[in-house]
Amino acid sequence: MNLSENEFLQRLSVLACHNDPINPDLYEKYDVKRGLRNANGTGVCVGLTQIGDVVGYKLEQGKKVAIPGKLLYRGYSVEDMIADVKKNNQFGYSQCVYLLLFGQLPNQQQLAEFHEFLSSIRDLPPNFTEDMIMKAPSSDIMNKLARGVLASYSYDPDPENRDVANVLRQCLELIARFSSIVAYAYQAKRRYYDGQSMYIHNPDHSLSTAENFLRLIRSDKQFTPEEAHLLDIALIVHAEHGGGNNSSLTVHVVSSADTDTYSAVAAAVGSLKGRRHGGANIRVVEMMDDIKEHVHDWSDEAKLRDYLYQIAKRNAFDRSGLIYGQGHAIYTVSDPRATLLRDEASKLAKLKGFEDEYNLYRTIERIAPEVLYSIHGTDKLICSNVDFYSGFVYTMLNIPRALFTPLFAISRIAGWSAHRMEELVAGGRIYRPAYQSVCEERKYIPIKERT
Repeated sequence: MNLSENEFLQRLSVLACHNDPINPDLYEKYDVKRGLRNANGTGVCVGLTQIGDVVGYKLEQGKKVAIPGKLLYRGYSVEDMIADVKKNNQFGYSQCVYLLLFGQLPNQQQLAEFHEFLSSIRDLPPNFTEDMIMKAPSSDIMNKLARGVLASYSYDPDPENRDVANVLRQCLELIARFSSIVAYAYQAKRRYYDGQSMYIHNPDHSLSTAENFLRLIRSDKQFTPEEAHLLDIALIVHAEHGGGNNSSLTVHVVSSADTDTYSAVAAAVGSLKGRRHGGANIRVVEMMDDIKEHVHDWSDEAKLRDYLYQIAKRNAFDRSGLIYGQGHAIYTVSDPRATLLRDEASKLAKLKGFEDEYNLYRTIERIAPEVLYSIHGTDKLICSNVDFYSGFVYTMLNIPRALFTPLFAISRIAGWSAHRMEELVAGGRIYRPAYQSVCEERKYIPIKERT
């Protein structure tokens, strides 16, 4: 072969691209639910769940009517949970995990015992950090997290046991250890890819998940109560989002094949890494960087509107036509997660001197729907989603961008675990959707007759 490896791969990629495109008209002809969505934008119902519910509209005579968004965990409002946590000056993520897994709110004694148990299993297995993280560092922490989850199989004395009690043990260990795996993977990245110092601290068993994470990623282990409580709220609002989001559906699909816990959770991590899912908050921050670079006067709404128009017309930023952080598949009037983070962000912005940037976010949140309407003319209501503010919150907390999506995973492992348990208990059938073949049958050509 006279071609270089790169040239050969380029030739093969041309063949692959030429071979796979499908006429868009065929999707309508065969009534294909692309993206598992119905024609009216609602999701195709493929299962039942008691874990979480995402409410953004109601149906009246077959038509969607927009209403303020609600996020429910086991039937309880997340907004009420956070309000109660704040009133009592508590860290609420452990309570959130308890509710998602066991379907009921713990009393003070139950919560104290559960927190103590999670703390007791937070440490990684002996030599895990050295052998599974430091000896094979990764430039992307989500990939390292997925590998860490799969590696946990080798440290489990009973990895293939599908009994509910054993799967619960596995899930609780992953919930407790995700923050440590992510923090150590970040430290390895700093050392081997960024040329910076690496700090490996042991978890403090008296601290919450949010406190421990801030302790593990910082060289001096220091953080303020305001920082830890805000991160705790972020963990609560990201912990679950119904069974229809891509990563939770992945847990159901993979678990339905009767595989082990680590394979199912690692698959979910791979889903969450995607820029259309958990990676969206990084795109928001990158877009905001681009806006600040091109519009120097953040109070000039006319210039901001014009630049957003250029982004939406594919003439600026990444030329995708997307104003990141705007719009959601279900929420219409408002995304309760975005509202909660926005309100908390305003307080931290005042403490940390980010008020001008916060006001910029608020302005874009207000005018972006108008810009999108002027271009697309759709009457669909558009609101800011959780990704619009989560990256800004993490930035104010001095959390590196490489950790934005892994933080999502640290939180969402609670929801994934609940869905894993639900599929084992109430599922019973392997997911097997249909794909319509649109390739005509062809007569086989023997190799000696091919040109």
